[in-house]
Amino acid sequence: MIALLLTPSVLSIVVLAAHFSRHDVPVLHWVFLALPLLLVLRRPWVPRLFQIVLLLGALEWLRTTYVLVGVRIDAGEPLLRMAVILVVVALVAVGSALLLGTGRVKRWYGEP
Repeated sequence: MIALLLTPSVLSIVVLAAHFSRHDVPVLHWVFLALPLLLVLRRPWVPRLFQIVLLLGALEWLRTTYVLVGVRIDAGEPLLRMAVILVVVALVAVGSALLLGTGRVKRWYGEP
């Protein structure tokens, strides 16, 4: 059951890695690809770290949405579908962070 609670977080992190790869930021790309390996450590700080990273990732998705909406407006291209997709990706990242705060995850990682 714990794997089901962690899967959205891992997927959100991998999508962030792809985002940074696409924007040619190789250091962040590799950091985000390696980050899910920390989930095997059953320490109380692991879910907190992931929550922080996922919330910062959601902010990055919102920033990217803002930038790309401006680019599309300037180019006269359609933007609604792109904006909706990126906002949903940001919301999934937030939801993933919230799942890491559930009682089952806390008990798995030994939080008091």
